[in-house]
Amino acid sequence: MSKSLIIAEKPSVAADLARALGKVPKHGDHFENDDYVITSAVGHLVELEMPEDIDKKKYGFWRLETLPIIPEKFGLKPIADSKSRYDQIKKLLARKDIDSVVNACDAGREGELIFDNIYRLTKSKLPVKRAWMQTMTTEGIREAFKKLRDGEQMAGLADAARSRSESDWLIGINGTRAITKRMFGSRGKNVASVGRVQTPTLAIVFAREMEIRNFKTRPYWRVTAKFEVAKGTYEGVYQRPNFKKAENDEHDRIDRVWDRAQAEAALAACQNQPLADVTEEKKSSSQASPRLYDLTTLQREANNRFGLSARRTLQIAQALYERHKVITYPRTDSRALPEDYINTCRETLGSLAGDLGKHGRAAVEQGWVRPNKRIFNNAQISDHFAIIPTTTEPKNLDEMEGKVYDMIARRFVAAFFPAAEFDITTRISTVAPAYQFKTEGKVLTAPGWLAVYGRTTVDDGASDSKALPALSPQDNAQAKTVSAELHDETTKPPPRYTEATLLSAMEGAGKLVDDESMAEAMKERGLGTPATRADTIDGLINQKYLERNQRELVPTTKAESLLQFLAAVKADALTKPDMTGEWEYKLRQIEHGKFRRDAFMSEIVEVTKGIVDRTKSFEEDETNSRQTDIISPTDGKPLVETLRGYKSQDGTLMIYKVMSGRKIEEEEVRELVEKGEIGPLDGFVSAKTGSRFPSKVKIVGEEKNPGSRKAELDFGNKVDLNELTPFWTDPKTGAELCEAPTSYI
Repeated sequence: MSKSLIIAEKPSVAADLARALGKVPKHGDHFENDDYVITSAVGHLVELEMPEDIDKKKYGFWRLETLPIIPEKFGLKPIADSKSRYDQIKKLLARKDIDSVVNACDAGREGELIFDNIYRLTKSKLPVKRAWMQTMTTEGIREAFKKLRDGEQMAGLADAARSRSESDWLIGINGTRAITKRMFGSRGKNVASVGRVQTPTLAIVFAREMEIRNFKTRPYWRVTAKFEVAKGTYEGVYQRPNFKKAENDEHDRIDRVWDRAQAEAALAACQNQPLADVTEEKKSSSQASPRLYDLTTLQREANNRFGLSARRTLQIAQALYERHKVITYPRTDSRALPEDYINTCRETLGSLAGDLGKHGRAAVEQGWVRPNKRIFNNAQISDHFAIIPTTTEPKNLDEMEGKVYDMIARRFVAAFFPAAEFDITTRISTVAPAYQFKTEGKVLTAPGWLAVYGRTTVDDGASDSKALPALSPQDNAQAKTVSAELHDETTKPPPRYTEATLLSAMEGAGKLVDDESMAEAMKERGLGTPATRADTIDGLINQKYLERNQRELVPTTKAESLLQFLAAVKADALTKPDMTGEWEYKLRQIEHGKFRRDAFMSEIVEVTKGIVDRTKSFEEDETNSRQTDIISPTDGKPLVETLRGYKSQDGTLMIYKVMSGRKIEEEEVRELVEKGEIGPLDGFVSAKTGSRFPSKVKIVGEEKNPGSRKAELDFGNKVDLNELTPFWTDPKTGAELCEAPTSYI
């Protein structure tokens, strides 16, 4: 009897499929009955061959003359750590009783690549079907297997997946080798890793860091006054008269006074005028509920609310989808649902428990679950729809899983509720004709969707949004001026990126977009995909390009060195987010059969050649070097600052700008040259452990090049451990701690 082989992405999914498809029993390393054989990968089992696999003699060592490496055809190989799993699947594909294969890997680009690589490397000719699962509930799995897609339908997705993988290889391998050789000479421990998505992402963070460094603070003044009417007091803020925002000045505001004398005049007016004339304007306002979550908005909000990294949020969402089966597929970039999903939503709303269940049933009973393009919109759905809860009751969730599930379920319920309604009062208190003070009050009149979040009063994040004491007839449209205060303030630089704001910037290819419709349009040209952005950020951290400082992301000196070099080389393809965003758009077009894979790969090959050619031919000249006023001890002439460091004009002294992950500042170079040594300096970073350590820096002779000198770390004379007396012993291990002249050992 012929059977279908089903290949899932991981063992837990294979077990779920076996239960859902008729309790398929386990046989050794797979599940099997009369209809199905079910097995799984463990993520990627196959990878592209590396240059040394293609030609070890030619590419085993990193040499500029062998670049660029452009394979005529990309070869595949099993990943060593999971080869046994690959061999099992290969054996099953070759069985005589298997007449078709079902790709049940993750329903996205990466899942398609996992299956496609296995299928191509095994050289299987079996016909392929695709299971496209939106939920991992039993019903969701069975529904997907009732509607299996033909393999030909997935050709565009497979082409996009291969193109993404091969383009990353071309730019990553060639760019990393070329730039590493030019920046560091021989590779050693220093690798300047670059990538099609990671380096433009790093450039976004570094550009913000340069804004912060170059920011010039400006003083300004604000004047506030306290006023009293019969029903209470309120505070107003002075407004500059005839205000017109200055062009190209993002810090200009109507309540910021740049001239202290003008601010003091407003203050004096309040002190000399006991009464203010009051006028006010009232208007109604409404606020629609937030749209449903896609992965990026979920990651952003989880980072803002709970400090979760993008990767951790994705792990939690994947567990809620895969293990607990309480949400739909999370790796989505859509914030809408299918237009035929109205009844499913009613059923889901009715299945929720607790206070959410109460609100969910209210939404159904009030008739609020009806066609609405903000929620149900086929035009805004590609392969997956927004993240929403399933009808499965959540059980045994840990604390963070519970919090993320609540975010998703609460957002889902709130989406169907009416807008929240407010009354907004704008009050102007005029102290003498030229000095007006503005106060705003906001009162919630109908909670609408805010009720789902337990809010019945104003809570929109604005500290000055509160109810105003009402004017009464006895006030006679006037308020008593109680007090006034002058505030000295300064402009602030833009904030560093957090994972939340960086995810937004990646989604907009470097442009932070708040407008909902604009953000939707920009998505197609973002950096990476919702499923890969967390890995990109984590990769930059693991490669020591970024550091986490609480919730902030801070570029390291390694990042600065790389991006300064890329700017000098003019490697725009690696530093311009909008170019990478265009490539992501073309990959999406390939998915939908609207752009040809060969045209995309030809473009990538040309870009790769351009990066390599510019890097190989780059020569430092007067445009990227400058003469300092630090006199070299070797020739008595000023040192020249280059991209990599400070060198003497006779070529016998070189002091690198970055040593063991720490930037050597120009004033430190000056002291080093004058004294021959400096320190100990803090902030050096161990390449092995990542820990920071202090060290002296000395100028020493080069053994291999007599007559030349260089700067290197100096840890002092070697310590004879036999001469040290331990002052503490670890009670668990027995290890002893001793104090040496410059450190603890």
